[in-house]
Amino acid sequence: MKYLLSTLFILLFITGCATKDPKIQSVKKLDLNQYLGKWYEIARYEHFFEKNCKNVSATYSLKKNNNIKVVNRCQDIMTNEKKEAIGEAKKVDNTNSKLKVTFFWPFYGDYWVIMLAKDYSYAVVSEPTKKYLWILSRTKTLPINIQNKIVKKLKILNFDISKLIWTIQE
Repeated sequence: MKYLLSTLFILLFITGCATKDPKIQSVKKLDLNQYLGKWYEIARYEHFFEKNCKNVSATYSLKKNNNIKVVNRCQDIMTNEKKEAIGEAKKVDNTNSKLKVTFFWPFYGDYWVIMLAKDYSYAVVSEPTKKYLWILSRTKTLPINIQNKIVKKLKILNFDISKLIWTIQE
C-alpha cells in the first residue's frame, strides 16, 4: 500500500509539472452512462505502477455523489499475483470527457478521453502532457484495422508509438 501511495503521488506531481500539448483535446461529449462498465487495456505507455502487468482492466461505476468509482485490476506477468487499485474520478466540465482521478486524495491526475468509438467499443485515454496513454476496449482484443486507425491518429497527434506496450489479455 505504501508503494502504491508513493507511486500515485509521484505520478500526479510529474503530470502537473510537464508541458501541456495544445494538440491534445478530449472528445466533444461523452455519455457517462455508456462509458461506465468494464474496459480492457489493449495497449499503454509503460509506467511503474503497471509494470509487468497483464490482464489489465478498469471498471467504472457511478457513485451516489455522482462521481465515478474506478477499480483497476491486473496480474503480474511473472507471479500471476493479482493487483487492485480503487480510486474515484470526478467530472471537470459538462463534456464529461475530462475527468480528474485520484487514488490518493487530495492528489488528482488528468484523465482525458481523446478518442472514442461511436458505439463506445473502444476509447483512447491520455492527458494534456502526453506522458500517459491507454488504448481501451470493451473486449479483450481489438481488430487490427481499428488498432491501425488508432495508431495512425496517435502519430498525427505526435504520440511516440514506439513506447506503446501491447497488453497481454488471457
